[in-house]
Amino acid sequence: MLRPKTMKTAIALALVATLGACGGAKNEGGLLKGGLFKRNAEPAIENLTARQIFNQAEAELAANKPDDAAETFGEVERLFPYSEIAKRALIMRAYSFHQDKDYEQARVAAQRYIDFYPADEDAAYAQYLLALSYYDQIDEIGRDQGLTYQALQGLRAVIERYPDSEYARSAILKFDLAFDHLAAKEMEIGRFYLKQGYYTAAINRFRVVVEDFQTTTHTPEALHRLVESFLSLGLTDEAQTAGAILGYNFQGTEWYEDSYALLTGRGLKPEARGTGWLRDVYRQVLKGEWL
Repeated sequence: MLRPKTMKTAIALALVATLGACGGAKNEGGLLKGGLFKRNAEPAIENLTARQIFNQAEAELAANKPDDAAETFGEVERLFPYSEIAKRALIMRAYSFHQDKDYEQARVAAQRYIDFYPADEDAAYAQYLLALSYYDQIDEIGRDQGLTYQALQGLRAVIERYPDSEYARSAILKFDLAFDHLAAKEMEIGRFYLKQGYYTAAINRFRVVVEDFQTTTHTPEALHRLVESFLSLGLTDEAQTAGAILGYNFQGTEWYEDSYALLTGRGLKPEARGTGWLRDVYRQVLKGEWL
């Protein structure tokens, strides 16, 4: 049995031997937490080339890690700010943020690209991403429509600034959908007022659809609801005029059938009467200036 002094000496010698054996590992990989050593450690990102960092970011994106990819693309910009690949990394960073549903950061990155490289071939895509960052946040009709207006502005910019780009057609389709979304919001509120008996408030909402969103799918119903609202107020001239517009443009719809039944049930018929705003719309219809 070893004496205490002899045991201490043996332990000390064992520690020295262990540290000596690990010395080669330090040279190969470097220290790890806890005093251990790691073999084949990844090099610091500062030691990589711009292309290597960019490829790493693309790999993270392919691995469904858009948040990591966005950060890594940002490293390309930070370490190689004036390189050509940094420009590409910026647009890819905007895309990565969008994939991660971090729409605010996606907008920031996309706007920076537009500001720095307005004439670049990817500027159209940056503008499209900027619009999408608003468009993809449009959800149910009952929510605030501020994002819808922002989306419309962004999509309009794509259509007007880059009409020949591959993104223009998609922007047009999304613009129409967003526009229809706003009309749907007006209809929802108008129907609520109508149901509650607030006919004047309802008319104001349906009028917005007829005058400002006349190309949407909600226009026939808006005209029918106007017939209902005006009849409820006893304003027969306006009700007949709304029916006439509905019959001229949407005679084959169920909305016209319902309006026709309402009017004829009171001994009335769809025809332009009076001098109000609906009569002006009817004149536009006859001239082909409406819809």
